[in-house]
Amino acid sequence: MRVEETIQGCIKNDIRSKELVYKSFYGYLKAVLLRYVYNDADVDELVNDCFMKIFNNLISFNPGKNNDETIKIFKGWIAKIACHTAIDHLRRNKQNLYIEKIEDKEAEYIPQYISTELETGDILALLNKLPKMHRTVFNMYEIEGYNHEEIAEQLQISQSTSRVFLSRAKNKLKNLYLDNQLTMVKDER
Repeated sequence: MRVEETIQGCIKNDIRSKELVYKSFYGYLKAVLLRYVYNDADVDELVNDCFMKIFNNLISFNPGKNNDETIKIFKGWIAKIACHTAIDHLRRNKQNLYIEKIEDKEAEYIPQYISTELETGDILALLNKLPKMHRTVFNMYEIEGYNHEEIAEQLQISQSTSRVFLSRAKNKLKNLYLDNQLTMVKDER
C-alpha cells in the first residue's frame, strides 16, 4: 500500500482511500485502545471516534521519506490520537477515578526487571489486572513514550504522582508475574 497516495485520497474525501485506511488500521487502533478501555462497545465507539479525528486532521500529517517510514510515522501518529481519545473517554466517565494523595517522599523510582520471555498476550493479561490509573500511567510512559510531565498534564495529576503510579504498576506487574510463574510451576507438578 502506498500510504502517501492513500492519505492524499483521504484528504480529497475519496471513499475508497478512507475505506482502505479504516480496514488497514482498525485492528491496530483497537489494540491501542484496549490497553486503556476494556468495554468492547466503548472501544468500538472510540475506534470510530479516532478515525473521525484522523480523517479530519490528515492535512496536518507529515509523511516520511519513503513508504516504510511513512507507515511507521503514521502508526505512531494514529496511536497518539487513540491514546488521547482513550484518556478523554476515561476522564469523561471518571474511570481514572482513584487518585490517592501521595507524599513526595514516596515518589522514589525503583527500576524493575521482568523476564523478556513473556508473550504479548501474557503481558496484556497482567496489565489488565492493574488498577486503572496505574495501568494508564504505565501505558502512557512505557508503551506510548510520554514523559511524566506530559502524563501529569493529560491526567491532571502531579509529576510525582505519575512517577509513583508507574513505580507501583511495575512492582505490581513484577508480583503478578512471579505469582503467575509459581502457579505454572505448581501446575506442572
